[in-house]
Amino acid sequence: MINRKTIKTSAGIDKIAAFLAAGCLVFSAAASGQTDETKAKEPASDSDSNIVYMSVAYIKKFCDSWNEDELLTEGLANSEWIDNDGDKGFKIIQLYRRDCPDSDPVEMQFERQDDKAMCVYAGKVENPDLDRGSDYEMFADTKRWVEMGNGDYGPMKGMMFGRLKFKGPKMEAMGNMGPFKNFLLMFGAPGDTSKCP
Repeated sequence: MINRKTIKTSAGIDKIAAFLAAGCLVFSAAASGQTDETKAKEPASDSDSNIVYMSVAYIKKFCDSWNEDELLTEGLANSEWIDNDGDKGFKIIQLYRRDCPDSDPVEMQFERQDDKAMCVYAGKVENPDLDRGSDYEMFADTKRWVEMGNGDYGPMKGMMFGRLKFKGPKMEAMGNMGPFKNFLLMFGAPGDTSKCP
């Protein structure tokens, strides 16, 4: 079991982050030619609704969906997000449902391939010790993941209201809000939320 600590942020930092995020969001969307209304492709179909939400089986579907989304693959390559990998050769995002405290996170790994930020792995955690300068740990209650997946609100509002928590390079994340909104929309894919992974 991987130990996790709740993140505590001050109101002052949140206000500064919100101001910076607003500017970066506009720049990111304008630079990519995309808008907030861009919808990510869902990683699952209705027939997969019996797969436990954010389980290994559920998250494996994300690689294909990620790799088909131009805002994620091209946007995160053009912004050089993918290149900040801590000299590992790949970047990591770990995810979990905060209201499932006995469940291990799942892990996604990304590499630059053909000038795109490509998902190359999704499954059990392979790297328990993350590089906080390059890798991400993201967590929220199941209800909040579903809300963000349904497009009820994006990553900026999720973070500002404490509904989405993460550890990792905050300024880098703030500069890539457009792609990360698409990423969060993938969590609108059906899955069994009545069970923990």
